Amino acid sequence: MALIYLVEDDDSIREIETMALKNSNYIVHAFDRASSFYEKINEITPDLVLLDIMLPDEDGYSIVRKLRRDSKTKKIPIIMITAKTEEMDMVKGLDDGADDYIKKPFSVMELLSRVRAILRRTAEDVPEHIIVGGISLDNDKHLVLCNGKSVTLTLKEYELLHYLMINEDIVLNRDSLMQSVWGADFEGETRTVDMHIKTLRQKLGEYGKQIRTIRGVGYSIGKEIGEEA
Repeated sequence: MALIYLVEDDDSIREIETMALKNSNYIVHAFDRASSFYEKINEITPDLVLLDIMLPDEDGYSIVRKLRRDSKTKKIPIIMITAKTEEMDMVKGLDDGADDYIKKPFSVMELLSRVRAILRRTAEDVPEHIIVGGISLDNDKHLVLCNGKSVTLTLKEYELLHYLMINEDIVLNRDSLMQSVWGADFEGETRTVDMHIKTLRQKLGEYGKQIRTIRGVGYSIGKEIGEEA
């Protein structure tokens, strides 16, 4: 389930877009200005950003350039949405690093079609076979091996491991893991993440120690076998 950040200062447009995306089973966080968007993206990285150009505190072109300069956000797909219709405006947005451009007014069907296309394309960039140290994950076969031996995981354990492995050596906080694996905010339920990490480590045996606890923050996976906590 993809996580989408929508940055749009027009209340009515933002509500329409949010409702359409949620009805299509996307997780959506909507923002009316750049400042609140930056706060959230520093906590949790989305799968896609829908970005208006004309915002009250910063223009969309500047936001795109900042995202592309940051190693944490440079690969996030971005669709710019704007009333600017001049060809030079569109070219500027794409040159700054946007992946697509939608002109206002647009239909909900067009929006959803563009979103699906971008997410489909970026999903193809995720490797099917990932190896981190002694742990091997074949996403095509839904298979996990530890030093060549098959490991049986529940669906959520598998999805949790997959998300950790595609973000190797990146510290992921519990909120980010909840959003990406469980697909929703569970206020006060970060213990769910901790319990799944515990059982995942047990099933991975000695290789479970590749999953590191970053105290007060969350978890990270690396090649080296170390301490769990």
